[in-house]
Formats: sequence, structure tokens, C-alpha cells
Amino acid sequence: MFPRYIIVSPVKDEEHYVELTLRSVIRQTLKPVLWVIVDDSSRDGTPAIIQRYLSAHPFIRMVRNPNAGIRQTGSAVIRAFKCGYESIGAGDYDFIVKLDCDLSFGEDYFENLLGRFRDDLRLGVASGVYLEMGGDGTWKEVVMPSYHAAGACKVIRKKCFEEIGGFIVAAGWDTVDEIRAMTLGWKTGHFIDLQMKHHKPEGSGIGTIKTSVMHGEISYLTGGGKLFFLLKVLHRMRSKPYVIGSMALSWGYMKAIWKRKTSLVTEAEAKCYQALLNKRLQAKAKALFVRGSIPLDR
Repeated sequence: MFPRYIIVSPVKDEEHYVELTLRSVIRQTLKPVLWVIVDDSSRDGTPAIIQRYLSAHPFIRMVRNPNAGIRQTGSAVIRAFKCGYESIGAGDYDFIVKLDCDLSFGEDYFENLLGRFRDDLRLGVASGVYLEMGGDGTWKEVVMPSYHAAGACKVIRKKCFEEIGGFIVAAGWDTVDEIRAMTLGWKTGHFIDLQMKHHKPEGSGIGTIKTSVMHGEISYLTGGGKLFFLLKVLHRMRSKPYVIGSMALSWGYMKAIWKRKTSLVTEAEAKCYQALLNKRLQAKAKALFVRGSIPLDR
């Protein structure tokens, strides 16, 4: 018997993509018990598009976020998620999915992914991989660290979700949840054979530079360590915009130090994360002698 799952989707101004996600979910071979779509004060036709699907698909519910404000990556998205999740109350389900409404995926995506959870009871957080359109017009996989699950479509075991205290309302939530889960002994990660298309590339909402600044700040707040961050800055110089992107990343990190921002993780969680990153550095250093440079991803 397959586990039961719910989906919560924060959405704002996604009229160009939301129907792709709606069609993907309603075609699933294993449908959710409930799908709560939280409209975060959309100013376009998003609510009207969703409304057309409600009567034909009773498992879909749309709610309005009464505390909607300026949409920012991270904090505002999770506020909207919390609004939808809290509207569900007590329910009979085993997994929670945070799903963005700019994705599309195959009809057996959730059946296959939840099957991995069924086969590994220590798997707490997972996703497939997402593809984005490259400059040559082809879909390319966005490379992620082995422990990372894509924040755009993240599945988390309910027991794990409760143990880590849910998602924090801050940019970096989709790293902190994994750090907390791993510290508690849960496995986290993604499966490269399960793919989804991300139709709105990361950073398109707030811009590439602001996204880099945010990632620099997150690196500091999650306790990743100075050496790893330095190597990350150097690697960032290989991607456009080259120097400016690296400077923005560095500025985000330094700004967090200057403002004395409080860490998002405990000392024990930071040590767990640093140990994980150190293992990755060792593996990459070893691989340099075998097949050349390997991208230093997030």
C-alpha cells in the first residue's frame, strides 16, 4: 500500500505556468489526499486559472493568504506555505510536499518518489532533479549536492517534518531543514532518474545579483565554514556574470557578519554540516587527480 501525501503550494503571479503544474498533479497515478494552493495576492490571472479546476477535482483547495506581503524568495514563500499547511489541521497522511507552481513532471513522478521512501524508512527528505532550459534550447539538469532535495518540489516524511520543527520562515529554509534532519539521523537527497521541468529559472524573480547576495548570506547563516565558502566564491567566477556574481556572493556573506545576524542552526547542526562539506571537499580533491575539475555546487 502506498503512503498518503498532501501538497501545499504557495503561488503568486504564475499565470504562465500554473496550468502546467495543475495538469501534472491531476494526471498522477498516485494522487494526493489533499492539495492546498495558497494564493499569495496574485495580481494576474492565476486565481482564475486555479478556480477552473476546483469543481472537477475535489482534492484541490485554494485559500488566500491573509498576511500576504511583498513576495521574496524564502521567507514570504514559507509564510504562505505555513498558511496553507495550518489550514489543513489534523489529517491522515504520511508525507508533506512543498510544490511550486512553475513545474511540470511525468504522471508517475510521485508514485515513484514515494516508493523510494517506502523502501527506505530512514529517508526523511527527498526530491527528483529539475531541468532548466539552457541557452541552446535544450533542457539541462541543475546539478545539486547529493544530500540536497530541490526546494521547488520537496517531499518530507511527516515524522521528520515534526522532528525538525517544520520549515523555518527565512531564506535558507531548504538547507536548514536538511541540516536538521541529517543531525537527527535522517537521510536526505535526490534521485537523478526522477525529473521535473522548472519553467521559471532560479533567480528570475529577484534577479541574479540579489540571488547571489542571498546565497552568500545563507552560507554564513547555515554555518558552512570559511574554506568551503572561499572555494565556492572562486567557482562562482566561472559562471556569468563572472566577477560581479562572485562579488555579490561575498557581499552577502560579509553583510551577514557585519550585521551580526543570528545563525539559523545550532552549534551541533553547524558541526554536522561542516563535516558533510569537508567530506565533499575531500572527494572532489581526490577526483581532481582522476578526471579533472568537478563543479563545486551549492
